[in-house]
Amino acid sequence: MKLIHTADWHLGQTFHGQERHAEHRAFLAWLLDTLVERQADALLVAGDIFDVVNPSLAAQELLYDFIVAAHERLPRLDMVLIAGNHDSGNRVELPAPLMRRLRTHALGRVGWLDDGRLDADRLLVPLTDAAGETRAWCLALPFLRPAEVTGAALVKEEASPAPDDVPDAPASNTTASNDYVTGISRVHRQLVEAALQRRHPGQALVAMSHAHLHGAAVSEASERPIVIGGEESISAALFPAEIAYVALGHLHRAQQVGEARIRYSGSPLPLDFSEVDYAHQVVEVHLDGETLSEARPIPVPRPVAMWRIGPAPLAEVLAALEALEDDPALERERWPWLEVRVELEAPIPDLRARVDAALAGKAVRLLRLERRLPRGEDATAPALMELEALGPRKLFALTWEERWKAPPDDDVLADFDRLRQEVLDGDALNDAQGPSRRQEARP
Repeated sequence: MKLIHTADWHLGQTFHGQERHAEHRAFLAWLLDTLVERQADALLVAGDIFDVVNPSLAAQELLYDFIVAAHERLPRLDMVLIAGNHDSGNRVELPAPLMRRLRTHALGRVGWLDDGRLDADRLLVPLTDAAGETRAWCLALPFLRPAEVTGAALVKEEASPAPDDVPDAPASNTTASNDYVTGISRVHRQLVEAALQRRHPGQALVAMSHAHLHGAAVSEASERPIVIGGEESISAALFPAEIAYVALGHLHRAQQVGEARIRYSGSPLPLDFSEVDYAHQVVEVHLDGETLSEARPIPVPRPVAMWRIGPAPLAEVLAALEALEDDPALERERWPWLEVRVELEAPIPDLRARVDAALAGKAVRLLRLERRLPRGEDATAPALMELEALGPRKLFALTWEERWKAPPDDDVLADFDRLRQEVLDGDALNDAQGPSRRQEARP
């Protein structure tokens, strides 16, 4: 059978304040045509469907219109979606009963049985071929938040030794990190065991997860750390050889991790200027019985170009801007995004005006102008940077260092990451509770 693996759509993303609905709409139209052309049996979307836990109505409309159109054109297509760390698991699952009528399975959270075991049945999705025969099982594992995999839910679990090659947790300098990775390991182990019991001879197992694997390459600036810095990354050994293919989400760079069967599809569109040079793709997966026969990348056309100029001295930047070859016939929503990085010897008050003059009449959209000033030999302050480029974690570290005259250690950063994730999780919970519950929660 044939699967298409994709992830990290981030529908509803605003790019430096600009909406990207036109780009996402173009990608989904291309994906639908690709599914039809390739006569795919299943579509796997490995998390971060939306960019925020409370996506706009327009972003939700993009998703549901796509699901309806895919079912109309390919009535036998199975679609499996899991929540990522950007998603609200409750929101992803909210329309699940309706989506199942369209052969679409949406999994946002894990659950536990009364005896403390994982409720694995709801995470095992049958994948059928054109004749309606079950040819594979998808182990659909949404992003695992600490509250779901640590604490009381796992205390009830009967102790069972893990396989020798799958340690519960790597060495770590924080107990919370150990608990979290141990919980993740147990969830994976129990789900794999349930899948092995469920499948019949000849049926393949396909795991789908939204996580950070050891050794995988991350993006320069655009990926939100999952929970506890880098300590929560998991081992590829959690996916034993019986798993024919592992469809991963979270990291935007398309890559395989150790083996051809373990892959990040990457984001279909660049989500930051740091991702301009990535090869964006979806993955076409061919299964032959219980085994993987081929995993083939399919390049995704870029509906809107993304350009970077610099870093370079101002004279070189202005010359490069004036030499840009644009297409004035393009609709404005298809004009290229542009980032300009200028190296300066001293502040120039009218820098933006000079850049705008060089771009006058060109069909481009300048989204970001970065000024880079040199540090003095005895300067202790960092070079001039924009807050958006820093991100919360780096900004916290710089503030800590300024206040205490020393960089924060790993424990402090782990505490910050944990608190930040609690805030994000709280946003997701409040979104699921609705306006009335949010009002009640206010002091």
